[in-house]
Amino acid sequence: MDLLREECGIFGAYDFAGENVNLDLFYGLFALQHRGQEGAGFALYDGEKISLYRNLGLISSVFHSGRIGEKKGFLGIAHTRYSTQGKSKRLENLQPITVSHSNRIVSLAHNGNLSNYLQLRREIERSGGILVTDTDSEIFLHLYLRPCRVKEHTEVDEIICRINQAASKIRGAYSIIMIDHNNLIGFRDPHGFRPLVLGKKGNRYYLASETSSFDALGAEFVRDIEPGEIVIINPDYGILSGRIGLPYPRSQCVFELIYFSRQDSVIFGESVYEFRKKSGEKLAEKEKVKDIDLVVPIPDSGFPAALGYAQKSGKPLELGLIRSHYVGRSFIEPTQFDRVSAVRMKLMPVSKVLQGKSVVLIDDSIVRGTTSRDIVKMVFDYGAREVHLRIASPPIISQCFFGVDTPTKEELIAAQKSVDEVREFVGATSLQYLSVDDLKEILGEKAEDFCFSCFTGRYKRNTIPKSESLFQKL
Repeated sequence: MDLLREECGIFGAYDFAGENVNLDLFYGLFALQHRGQEGAGFALYDGEKISLYRNLGLISSVFHSGRIGEKKGFLGIAHTRYSTQGKSKRLENLQPITVSHSNRIVSLAHNGNLSNYLQLRREIERSGGILVTDTDSEIFLHLYLRPCRVKEHTEVDEIICRINQAASKIRGAYSIIMIDHNNLIGFRDPHGFRPLVLGKKGNRYYLASETSSFDALGAEFVRDIEPGEIVIINPDYGILSGRIGLPYPRSQCVFELIYFSRQDSVIFGESVYEFRKKSGEKLAEKEKVKDIDLVVPIPDSGFPAALGYAQKSGKPLELGLIRSHYVGRSFIEPTQFDRVSAVRMKLMPVSKVLQGKSVVLIDDSIVRGTTSRDIVKMVFDYGAREVHLRIASPPIISQCFFGVDTPTKEELIAAQKSVDEVREFVGATSLQYLSVDDLKEILGEKAEDFCFSCFTGRYKRNTIPKSESLFQKL
């Protein structure tokens, strides 16, 4: 069975005055469309039942077909999905996953990837458990719903106990939001691989993958949910914070800053826009080619780096490639045919800009190399004299086990070829990457909190789990 690695968008809302949050789910999730384009869904709780709807397609079409404007609920969660392996077109694999169990309704939305998914799946099936999806998210729900021994039989203690019980068995990346009875729950794995943030507007509290969701709603960004932190939101006691008792080293995914997150978001305390712009400045500092006529970004994630490069180098920035925004992100299309088709439909060179010019073409990353090859060829075909490809990240040489779309090392061009061989494959006049040291210099003292394993092949080791105080009131 194929493992579905997830790099998705999740959003949750709770109105303490009991007002409807249906449209907040739509606008909050819509700001996360870049994180997944295969399907979406929402779950709305009105105090008695959950209204659940999931379907394939973009958020706007899914929420329209689900008649979100007619649904009622003061508490809700929503999910937009991107899968990288497995049966991506199965409706069963869409989220939120919702079950009724022991007189409680539980709904879950997950961003990340459980690296020991297959082992846990076999254990659950051998014990008689029934699984209806191919996703690792359902595994967490199974583990969460198992009986849990707690000293104090309060609802909060039981929730924290259940999450710790599940977390003790799983490894990998997970930022999760849940509805459990009257509670909105959010938590991150102890490494903090994937982001999760808390927001507020009046009587409403929000949990989201990125701060861009709060901007879309005119809400205030309160703070990050910390690695290993559990947040429980309920009007009876406000916001409570607990802990997952596994003291693993912080290992936040640097690729969130390089590619996944929206440019207007703040992720792991870093402005995505400023990080990418500084990456472009660093590329300009390393530049050795003298006869450059203009700087051209590959839209959209290449824009801030190209701006930083142009300002640092003094070379003019030109829009030599125009993007159609009616086509999705090619990197997160699940098949090679889909990716190539998307590139050709998405980008159109401007011949009047490129004709006879020596162009620095700036992108955020190279994964398989096929997209870069198509773009470089188009720029040459439309008249460029030279195309110098500059990449605002290091060569990707290792597969990621925590949610990035690099399922096999064989698909990673930088793992198989030298920099000059990659340059020859993509057809560029020259090619230059940033280094891991460059990224660390940009991040400064925070660099030790990040995971660079896709560039190095080395992962931080887990420490031995030990007990600690698991609950405190904010």
